[in-house]
Amino acid sequence: MKNYKINLLIILGLVLSFSCEDYLDQAPESSLDEEVVFSTFKNAQGFVEEMYALVVAYEVQTHTFQDFLLGDDGHVNREVKISGDIDAGNFNAVISDNFSYFNNHYNSLYGSTGTNSANVENPNNFNRQRPGLWDGSLRGIRKANIVIRNVESAENGGLDLMVNATQEEKDVILGQAYFFRAFFHNEIMKFWGRFPYIDRVLIDDFKIPRPETYKEVALLANEDYKKAIELLPNDWDEKAYGQLTFGENKGRLTKGTAYAFQGKNLLLAASPLMFGNNGSINTYQYDTQLCDMAVDAFAGILKLADQGYYALASWDNYDEVFWKSPTPNAWPGGTEYIFSAGGGNQSQVERFMTSGVNRELHGSISENISPTHNYIHNNFGMANGLSIEDDQSGQYGASDYDDTKPFENRDPRFYRWHIIDGQEVAPKATGGNANQRFAQLWYENAGNAGIHRRTIFDNKKSTTGYMWTKFYPIIDGEYHSIWNNIIGQYSGMRMHMRLTDVYLMYAEALHASKGATTAPASYSLTAEAAINLFRNRAGIPNVHPNIVANNNKFMDELRRERAVELSYEAHRWVDIRRWGVAHEEKYRRKLALDFPQDRSSFTERLLADRVCEFPKHYWLPFKADQTQIYEGFPQNPGW
Repeated sequence: MKNYKINLLIILGLVLSFSCEDYLDQAPESSLDEEVVFSTFKNAQGFVEEMYALVVAYEVQTHTFQDFLLGDDGHVNREVKISGDIDAGNFNAVISDNFSYFNNHYNSLYGSTGTNSANVENPNNFNRQRPGLWDGSLRGIRKANIVIRNVESAENGGLDLMVNATQEEKDVILGQAYFFRAFFHNEIMKFWGRFPYIDRVLIDDFKIPRPETYKEVALLANEDYKKAIELLPNDWDEKAYGQLTFGENKGRLTKGTAYAFQGKNLLLAASPLMFGNNGSINTYQYDTQLCDMAVDAFAGILKLADQGYYALASWDNYDEVFWKSPTPNAWPGGTEYIFSAGGGNQSQVERFMTSGVNRELHGSISENISPTHNYIHNNFGMANGLSIEDDQSGQYGASDYDDTKPFENRDPRFYRWHIIDGQEVAPKATGGNANQRFAQLWYENAGNAGIHRRTIFDNKKSTTGYMWTKFYPIIDGEYHSIWNNIIGQYSGMRMHMRLTDVYLMYAEALHASKGATTAPASYSLTAEAAINLFRNRAGIPNVHPNIVANNNKFMDELRRERAVELSYEAHRWVDIRRWGVAHEEKYRRKLALDFPQDRSSFTERLLADRVCEFPKHYWLPFKADQTQIYEGFPQNPGW
């Protein structure tokens, strides 16, 4: 029997932990053969835990700074970061950059080579000892296949080695493995496109042709998600095996998790880019068959929400989704939590939480991701519920937008998740002076830039005229600062999936298939009603009836709502590519907003005109050696 080395990768970080030690009473680095690994539930779950540890946390995966906003939404003030390579169209640099969550982080902090930080023996504390998305996903697929081969019954082609386990225990082990096999394929497919679906433990038979279409791979993943749904529980705390970690099971896979990712897999496959299969593309054209399947999958988790397993956060409690733990030692995410990566450590999480805010304010070690003016202007609309473009069009009544006062009368979410010029963010320090009040001074004039603006060469400062604060603690109306150092009490976390995302994807898939006002047979909610849930939460009017009546216009509004609600949560680059719009000027140009001290005028300034050609810059290139091993694995177009 072949031996496999079991690395006990504890999912670390703050309260974000569930320990493999609860499941595997063996010393770290012990070598166990398959019969031992899969003989009991505890041992088998210990092996499964490693797949949780291979899930990439986009926001804390890299070295000392998290450059994870890769679309038109963020601008990093150092072009050596991977978002700069993406802006320049240099995707080969992206897949080899050791500070990218795509890569394996082989090099140490001081530039020495040969040390693989994905190996837990790596002594370098700055590389966080976890593989990147490509390598981690391949490892996860292999581990999932090992589990399935050894735990499945003989009649299903497996070895049925879990002889000392109940049927429920076997089911949950297999359910996790089927989920992860699909999930890790999806992680690769989001960035590289169609990829062979590996459904067995590969030994020498690795020459698997690349599929012709994205859809055929997505349908194979869909079958695995369906199996996971059958086998996983609604809640681990409700099961006997879940009593081992009762009250600490929030991060574990459930039936709802599988429904949500089943729907996402199908929606992505239905999207204009994937539906067009690298040919011509129409941003409003979806695969309606896959959209219908996606709606039914999302309906599965929405029904669980109706039963009380999930719930949308209220406006008052929305911070619990991003950084504020509702109870001591609890995960963030609140009632919206569906799935996230674990891992990281205190300093990494703090760097992530402060990445949208200038170092001058919080005093921590961090560079700066500034939200672009174009992203804010195009998506964060007005208090009347209209986009700025629609508000100014004259088609929906008198305009509320004044381009000489661009920060007024805006959507409440604009104020909740940003710091804007003139906003006081910290009180006067005890014994300090007026210069220590840190009111935002982002004006630009001939010789005097505001304290938070200055030059792009100073990595403490905003380059765009805004800060984003979605994961940045604010207590009793006061933001964390060098005088109010409360950030260590909280754990910001970007989730792979939360309930708001489910409703948004449900609405998109449903509208693409049946329109804005028709509910499916599987659930009673229309796309229009789904989107209005978020507008009602924020206190803005429902979507205007004239917009609802126009199919393309309503799809634009759905996408704008998604951009607002999921802002700075690392979905944007995937979205603008799958919609087939990333090469359009509106999504290429990154802008700053400049203004004098008296704010008498406002000028847009071009920071970057992103190099994005269709179809070349819609998929990352495979490394050359991947496409040269054997025939039948062509490179992505343009590379």
